[in-house]
Amino acid sequence: MKHTVLAAALALIAAPALAEDTVALPSLGTGLAVDLAQAAVAACAVDGYNVAAAVTDRSGILLALVRAENAGAHTADAATAKAYTSASSRNPTSGMAKNVAENPAAAGLVDIPGFLVLAGGVPVKVGKATIGSIGVGGAPGGQFDEACAMKALESHAKRLK
Repeated sequence: MKHTVLAAALALIAAPALAEDTVALPSLGTGLAVDLAQAAVAACAVDGYNVAAAVTDRSGILLALVRAENAGAHTADAATAKAYTSASSRNPTSGMAKNVAENPAAAGLVDIPGFLVLAGGVPVKVGKATIGSIGVGGAPGGQFDEACAMKALESHAKRLK
């Protein structure tokens, strides 16, 4: 009996400390990640672009990758790197590319391992929280890659609330 009471008391004392030492962060689920990747590839196909789309969780870890049958071999790596860059920075890669071009102090961003500072990576957000990212590669310009990512996000906006 003494041990049970002591264990219960210790648990009550330790619970608040444990809560302060851990965090719960929202992150994108695999099902929605797959749907977003498919939607981005489909959006680009409508415009005649053969692309790959990668979707990561909030940490930049790949959850889904879809490549159009006629997309170049390099597009999968480019899409994945753009998604990682956007998730890691919590920003669209187009804005980062503009910042690098206009601000010499930001030029070092291109040297971060795994980063691809080209337009086409967009964070996936719920409110202000970044829960993942989508990257598209293979259209004839990053602005077109980004447009396909945005169309995918718009097509699943109800699931991101």
